[in-house]
Amino acid sequence: MALFSVRTLGFPEIRQDDRLCQLPLRKGLALLVYLAEANGPVARDAVAAMLWPDGGEEVVRARLRRLLHRLQHTLGDDVLATDRSTVRWSAAIGLQVDSQLFEQACDSGDFERACRHYSGDFLDGFSPGDCPQFDEWAFFRREALRSRAIQALERVVHDRNAAGDYAAAAAHAGRLVELDPFSEVYGRHLIRNLMLAGDQATAQRHLAALTQRLRDELDVAPESETLALLDAGAALPFEDPPSTRYVSGNGVHLAYQTYGAGRIDVLVLPGFVSHVERLWEEPRCRAFLSSLAGMGRLILLDRRGVGLSDRVGFNPGVDATAQDIGTVLDAAGSRRVVLFGASEGGPACIRFAVDHPARVAGLILFASLAKGTATSDYPHALHTGQYDMWLQQLVAAWGGPTGIETFAPSLSVDPQARAWWAGLLRAASSPGAIKGVLEALRDMDVRHLLGRISVPTLVLHRHDDRAVRIGAGRHLASHIAQARFVELDGADHWAFAGDQQPVLDNIRQFVGSLTG
Repeated sequence: MALFSVRTLGFPEIRQDDRLCQLPLRKGLALLVYLAEANGPVARDAVAAMLWPDGGEEVVRARLRRLLHRLQHTLGDDVLATDRSTVRWSAAIGLQVDSQLFEQACDSGDFERACRHYSGDFLDGFSPGDCPQFDEWAFFRREALRSRAIQALERVVHDRNAAGDYAAAAAHAGRLVELDPFSEVYGRHLIRNLMLAGDQATAQRHLAALTQRLRDELDVAPESETLALLDAGAALPFEDPPSTRYVSGNGVHLAYQTYGAGRIDVLVLPGFVSHVERLWEEPRCRAFLSSLAGMGRLILLDRRGVGLSDRVGFNPGVDATAQDIGTVLDAAGSRRVVLFGASEGGPACIRFAVDHPARVAGLILFASLAKGTATSDYPHALHTGQYDMWLQQLVAAWGGPTGIETFAPSLSVDPQARAWWAGLLRAASSPGAIKGVLEALRDMDVRHLLGRISVPTLVLHRHDDRAVRIGAGRHLASHIAQARFVELDGADHWAFAGDQQPVLDNIRQFVGSLTG
């Protein structure tokens, strides 16, 4: 049996028994890659329309027939299986696709093997030309694989560092820096592990290069924590974010952190995107989380499909995320918790509080809502068409600081905040993956649960919030028995942006009433 291998990570190529196949046409290579990724039959009309979008039906069918004939002449008659309506790689040959090997390694938790498979971005530098549908498909696939590669590299850096293999940790951290050169977190991973490995000269060069990039591209200087790495005696002990741990629940590995101590736990579930390590990278966010940790033991988690938690093959809804909360609380040994649900994190906290009231001391809903889209009886959200348009715009601009003008108008002109938000988005998800997460949130509706909440509840909402209207907060408070509603000044959707002190004061008073 002939063995064909398809390289998609990097510039694509096809090999037969380790011999490079010289393909005559870019569209032929594009077709073979697309079929290999599909891993099954694909409609002939669909691939014909994708490769020749401007041709008439009969013309593109004829072009596809000619292309298939040329591919079979080059590769062999038994390589492709075709019938009147479909085309696929033949089951009679062996087929190995590097992107699939990479994903299988990620799925099995073998992140070092996954990193070895990831030799470059998906179809890097390749386009069949004049095929916008193919290019769009490749873009979303590229971003999804790149996001998983970042996640795998982060895991390996953490594991190699914990094992004392600092040279290997530095090598993988260097790949993280290549993927996101403006991340100071990744830069610090690299510099610190080089220092630990005894290579101070290389660490100094990387600090200088990071400083130059930040100045030239963002017009900012490195944070003091970054500069302190090379100070005598300060290279190793500066305070890192809390260690990230993992727990498996329902076949999904969830990333979480604990920080601080106290008689009560405070679990924070952010909105649609999060990354438990990169949240600490933004000074205002770090200060906010540290303040929460002063009120009780802080628990942070990334919901399934986002951040450092496993990517999943379906859109994680409210019930699945509520299960994730329980899994993490069990792993952290939590007995009594205050749930802090920010924005889209609120509904899952509501679900958990209703299902497990004995475990929940109190519920805080910040800038949250009970329903993803507007209806005649719920005017406090975007209508479905508006939501889908917003989602399309968000996905189209993914990779930059998309949405910061809405989420944090007070930070929208801050170059360091913009760079942090863009980096967090890239690390936390990919355009295709986040589209699924947000579609699940669009269809979310927990209004029927509000009357069943029996735990003390604090609802906080800024009056001019541009992302979630103040009416959504008022609706929550008015439908939850004895909920306390506090309307705050400001327009920032993020709790740590703008004036965070009134937010913290109200939370501190609320948590104190539960522990006093």
